[in-house]
Amino acid sequence: MRNDKENIIVTLTFKLSLNIIDFSEEIRKNHKYEMASQIFRSGTSIGANVAEAQNAESKKDFIHKFKIAAKEADELQYWLKLCEQSQHYPTPNKLINDDLKSIIKIMSKIISNSKQS
Repeated sequence: MRNDKENIIVTLTFKLSLNIIDFSEEIRKNHKYEMASQIFRSGTSIGANVAEAQNAESKKDFIHKFKIAAKEADELQYWLKLCEQSQHYPTPNKLINDDLKSIIKIMSKIISNSKQS
């Protein structure tokens, strides 16, 4: 299933991972290591699972990896919302939230289309 052409979801999730690394480092500077680790793990896992899906062994495996990525995206959304609403954490920049929303929509469409074909 591997296709080495540029892939928008791979590019977007990689870019999100880089932004998440920066944001988690910002949190770490405030000595909030647990939250930084949660955000780092869920935020970078999205791209890792999407990248892994590009080399899936079957359509079922492809869908499974995207579903894992979607769960990680939901988890990241939760941690970011906690940061936004808590006075103890920095607020994630709008770019992270906007990119995450776009990624969730694209992944939902990919999963849905893959199930139908």
